[in-house]
Amino acid sequence: MHVLFVERHGLEETEVPVDLDHQPADLVILSFSDSDLGAFAAGWQRAKTQNEHDFPSIRLANLASLKHPISVDTYIEKTLRHASGILVRLIGGVPYWSYGLNQVAQIAKRHNIAFAVIPADGRSDKQLDEISSVPVSTLRRLQHLCEIGGEVAAHSALAQLALAAGLYASPVSGSKMIGNVGAWTPEHNLCCPFIARGFEPKPLILITFYRSFITAADLKPITALFNKLRDYGFDVMSLFVPSLKAPDAAYWLERQIVHYSPAFIINATSFSGRGKDGRSPLDIANVPVFQIALSTSNRAAWAEADRGLSPADMAMHVVLPEVDGRIFAGVASFKEPEAIDEALQFAAIGHQPDEQRIHAICDKIANWHRLQTTPLAEQKPALILSTYPGRPWQMAHAVGLDAIASAKAILEDLGHPAQSIKKPLESLLNHNTISWDIASYKTALRELPSHLQEALNAEWGQPEADSHAINGAFEFAGLSFGNAVIALQPERGIKQNKQSDYHDISRTPSHSYVAFYLWIQKEMKADAIIHIGAHGTLEWLPGKAVALSNECWPEALAGNLPIIYPFIVNDPGEAAQAKRRISAVTLGHIPPPLKQATAPKQFSQLESLLDEFSIADGLDPKRRDRLKSDIIFEAESLGIAADLGVDFESSTSEALTRIDAFVCDIKESQFGDGLHIFGRGGQPQSAFETKPSILNEQKSMIEALSGKRIAAGPSGSPYRGRYDVLPSGRNLYSTDPLSVPTRAAYNQGVKLAEEFVRRHLQDTGDWPSGVIVDLWGSATMRTAGEEFAMALHLLGIKPDWANGSDRVTGFEILPLAVLDRPRIDTTLRVSGLFRDVFPTLSTLFQQAIDALRERDESTEFNPFVGTLEDDSARIFSPAPASYGLGMGDAAERFNKEGRIAAANAWINASQYAVNGAQITQNKKALIARIQKADSFVHMQDMPETDILLSSDYAAHEGGFAAAKAEIGGEANLYHLDNTNPDKPITRSLSEEIARVVHARAANPDWLAGMMRHGHRGAAEIAATLFHMAAFSNLANVVGSHLFDSFHDATLGNQEIISFMSKVNPDALNAMQDCFEKLHESGLWQTRRNSIRASLEAASLEAPSLKAPSLKAPSLEAPSLEAME
Repeated sequence: MHVLFVERHGLEETEVPVDLDHQPADLVILSFSDSDLGAFAAGWQRAKTQNEHDFPSIRLANLASLKHPISVDTYIEKTLRHASGILVRLIGGVPYWSYGLNQVAQIAKRHNIAFAVIPADGRSDKQLDEISSVPVSTLRRLQHLCEIGGEVAAHSALAQLALAAGLYASPVSGSKMIGNVGAWTPEHNLCCPFIARGFEPKPLILITFYRSFITAADLKPITALFNKLRDYGFDVMSLFVPSLKAPDAAYWLERQIVHYSPAFIINATSFSGRGKDGRSPLDIANVPVFQIALSTSNRAAWAEADRGLSPADMAMHVVLPEVDGRIFAGVASFKEPEAIDEALQFAAIGHQPDEQRIHAICDKIANWHRLQTTPLAEQKPALILSTYPGRPWQMAHAVGLDAIASAKAILEDLGHPAQSIKKPLESLLNHNTISWDIASYKTALRELPSHLQEALNAEWGQPEADSHAINGAFEFAGLSFGNAVIALQPERGIKQNKQSDYHDISRTPSHSYVAFYLWIQKEMKADAIIHIGAHGTLEWLPGKAVALSNECWPEALAGNLPIIYPFIVNDPGEAAQAKRRISAVTLGHIPPPLKQATAPKQFSQLESLLDEFSIADGLDPKRRDRLKSDIIFEAESLGIAADLGVDFESSTSEALTRIDAFVCDIKESQFGDGLHIFGRGGQPQSAFETKPSILNEQKSMIEALSGKRIAAGPSGSPYRGRYDVLPSGRNLYSTDPLSVPTRAAYNQGVKLAEEFVRRHLQDTGDWPSGVIVDLWGSATMRTAGEEFAMALHLLGIKPDWANGSDRVTGFEILPLAVLDRPRIDTTLRVSGLFRDVFPTLSTLFQQAIDALRERDESTEFNPFVGTLEDDSARIFSPAPASYGLGMGDAAERFNKEGRIAAANAWINASQYAVNGAQITQNKKALIARIQKADSFVHMQDMPETDILLSSDYAAHEGGFAAAKAEIGGEANLYHLDNTNPDKPITRSLSEEIARVVHARAANPDWLAGMMRHGHRGAAEIAATLFHMAAFSNLANVVGSHLFDSFHDATLGNQEIISFMSKVNPDALNAMQDCFEKLHESGLWQTRRNSIRASLEAASLEAPSLKAPSLKAPSLEAPSLEAME
């Protein structure tokens, strides 16, 4: 029997050591809660004022300052070992301060110190009882007093601890009781709910908050909300509870909410309030619940931080409340210290409200109240369609959604005169404009913070120079239908930079963009914004990642208006961006139905040969050998051999097996059949019942615009078994970032890692020596961290989870004997969204790298051993507050200069080394990792998408290929198919593209599905070609035979040409131009005379296909009547 040592590390090791430098005292109180510590400070002062001059001295410390082991050891040496009694009040149990508890327990035993550890969540904890040195009866008494709260109870708890420590303390007089639940107002203080409600017939706003705010007298933010909401004409009452999950308190709260029937609820508690029945007590009102953040950091830290909130605040106040469907209204207060009490060596810390943020919260609620009290038919909604990625033929782009048809459907459902639309909506949008004079714009602009005005003028100059400024007015593509307006979201910046601008959060928007949203606020006076489809650019404008200020562009332009955002249910990451930066209610919609692919007609001969070969193998060797030759000839003729990179000379049997598997792969593939229309059925049969989702999408849109609560719903792919996301139409939420990866995700990650290693061994005969893993935030949210877990397993690292919880607390290093292979040098290239949402994962990964450097292992099996600290960075991302690659049109410049530009864009957008909140520019380290990389892998987890449906795949995967080529050397490019968790498949990039072209892009069934969607369907067809071209240009992974196949299916098909020339001639022109440029550049070398002839003919006919002028200026928003 062999004993294997498992090395474990906790995340607390990454904290910065702190020396509190407290002098010794008789008693020491430790807690994560500033409210606890404030109450104990008040209790000690009470003892002193009652002439207890001999009352024991005390020290108070927040456990947040004692997370690092060195901090703990220093505090023990300087303070704790001299104490007679130590009280620790801990939330979350042993895992939240495991090292500290262990060390303090040892010193308490050695020095005979009374040591009491009590839970802060109202429940008993046997683990904490066992760690403590005082009797359980004393623990229960201390716990009871702490739960009562307030200075009298804190005074009593200190006396109880003193007695347990053998010190004298006189009996404590005075009432200790504060109700477990109750009402509060600034005038009446503690009171019954009836008194708090008052008698004025005004709309009621209910504020819910923690009982601990009462016991700590920390009510300034609540008072500020009362005062400002009353200024807005609301009546206000507040109710306090120990927790939304405490059963008795939750039942009491529900009864109060039903009785008083508030118009809205503002919640100042943290986390989700869902009980075992899946409901929160706040749900029963069926009104929007606005979540506010009472930040645990100070205002200066918030003002300086691009991220806005700390990871802990983000989880408590934003992410977990989203599970209940709450609308994030922003930050209301910050923790600020009071003067230091020299006797305690402690400064009480309390919540200080921010006047400007309180105003913004109340303004948001007032706008929602206007929406709630205005009948649907009288409302003025602004329906906005995306212009991403900025080409005219890509108007109204949305992932998986026909946004144009959806806009018309939404208008119909809301009672606006959409049924009178006789012309295609895209045509109307192309030929009608909304006009707003520049003088009015300048007046509105002066109301924005001066910082924004200065940034705008510095970037763009005077508004008259804007390309959309014509004859003294801005012209926006849009038109009105009754009270409603449908408009195209303007470009953020100059069109040459349209793609790089899209995700560039540092880029100031143009004058016309700013004018558009100010027009919605000031001139149109919209009641709500409905952004149709994933996704637009408003939520990506410059500003904080979350908890925005008035100097953040998204807040300035959204104007605190209600924003309703139909969003594909499988994209939690970018939906979260909209929820957290513009307070959007994201109404999930189902993806298009999936359809089974079939093998292309040209594969019929190959299929017959393979079937015949399988029968002959083992029965007729001579016939089998003849069939081998025929199969090889057919596979080479079709280009399959080149796509798969098979080597017939070294292993014919393996080559035939891979060819057969590839054909089966195509037939097992699926693709989206058409596009979804929000709230509409009549589409092909899906793998799940769609009617409940369609009805709920319709209902949710109406209820959202009626100011009602929209139930929360998880996000994910229903085609990957996530049926919990159904029905759609719910307010999307994502996963808890502190619980990633989950245990299930880790198990899947192990499977992914082993599959990747298997393929690499098959291709090269050796272990990977340097892997770059491409990680996206949205995918990590969707899978709960499967991709990240894969990267951990490549290192030989396993996460540690807290007992009885999904919270990741650290990691263990798997012994090499268990891993049974070398550790693989793995680098993460993470997206900006991943960087912001999962800072603890980057901390954990870098911590693991540093631990591996110190292992006593051979460099043959551990490549990190002996590496210098300067060479240890393994997580890279875009710059802080920046997203995307900023590649612009480089991928579409089919020459060396374009490829070099794309390579530099990928490098420049990946050169920041990330370690939690510490982000530093380190281009040298990135280039070193690229040089040493022998493989690059990107994972795909959704069956309803593929590598040619979005430009992001080519930018990220092709961008790396271009960077590798520019720096020097070659790397294996892999696309890991994780759409079926039971059977992940690693394919080479060329193999994956070939599969998608044959299964979807050149498939007549897919083209037929797109033809059902007119303008949008034609745009999707054209976009596929551009994505193929980008891959060919940047990575040289698209064979000419694949372009032949796609050309045959599209421009070689008169039906497709007729369709596109009618519904979207710009898309047809773009395809023709793209094919011609591919041919001219040599990226496409067709051997077919018929295609060459068609290219020449199309080139001669091209002028006749050009679309007419797209815009006809008008001086005001055209009405439906004017168009008719």
